[in-house]
Amino acid sequence: MNKDIAAGKWEQVKGSVKQTWGELTDDDVAQVNGNAQKLAGILQEKYGRTKEEAEKQVDEFWTRHNNDV
Repeated sequence: MNKDIAAGKWEQVKGSVKQTWGELTDDDVAQVNGNAQKLAGILQEKYGRTKEEAEKQVDEFWTRHNNDV
């Protein structure tokens, strides 16, 4: 997983990040700033996901939203 969302696209999808993972705070989303690895790490912490589970969820999210945006 080495995917990042460009700054312009990130602004468009960060609301979807909070919608998808409701436990994320505004600070969490600000820390991610489009970085897939940071998002996976936060999902591991907040949701108790394994690294593989978190990366899979982020990959699926990025794929969906990179196609939509």
